Amino acid sequence: MVKIGVFDSGIGGESVAARLRQLFPKAKIISVNDSANVPYGSKPPSEIIRLTDIAIQPLLKAKCDAIVIACNTATTNAINHLRTIYPKVHFVGIEPMVKPAVKLTKTGTIAVLATPSTLKSHRYAELKRQWAPQLTVVEPDCSIWAGLIERGDHHRVDVHVAVQESLRWNADVIVLGCTHYHWIKERIQSIAGPNIYVLEPTDAIGARIDFLLAPKPGSNSRRKQRVIDPLQPE
Repeated sequence: MVKIGVFDSGIGGESVAARLRQLFPKAKIISVNDSANVPYGSKPPSEIIRLTDIAIQPLLKAKCDAIVIACNTATTNAINHLRTIYPKVHFVGIEPMVKPAVKLTKTGTIAVLATPSTLKSHRYAELKRQWAPQLTVVEPDCSIWAGLIERGDHHRVDVHVAVQESLRWNADVIVLGCTHYHWIKERIQSIAGPNIYVLEPTDAIGARIDFLLAPKPGSNSRRKQRVIDPLQPE
């Protein structure tokens, strides 16, 4: 039986795991989190790397065929380290969907809702340099969202302020850069309106896993893994 591991710092990964159970009904989906140390978004990179490494050990021991790092903060800060020390493991990461947002925007402005650590990460800066050098990227303050959602206080998340800030800058694409925010996607979409794209990469993760685990004709080797390109799986 195929085993797919899902790790997130908190409950955000459960939305990803639930979707993967629908996409891979014959696979065993093993989900772990690090709720004792959530949120990761305000921690320094070295601490994020250490905590992520510790938290995924049950998935490594279970010999998962693929491990999803269902956390933007952990992906942008720790996934390269994980791939270096566990080179035989298929890691599928989540990173802010800047490239797809750039392809979709008509106004030249996108908004990225993410944790402070993700917004400060080298990987996120690289994404903006590579794909959005000529665009306006709005980054509303969402620093307390993950903690509130983790505690079940979804109703205290002030979605309206972040969305209205995005719209004032004329953003027509909103990127959800934290899996915790998937739980409030409908609220965000409702306030933003039907003409605004709200992006999250769950289905693209499934496509990437399907690609990685599919038999490769004429080769027993594994392809080099890279962070998922949402909406355009390799």
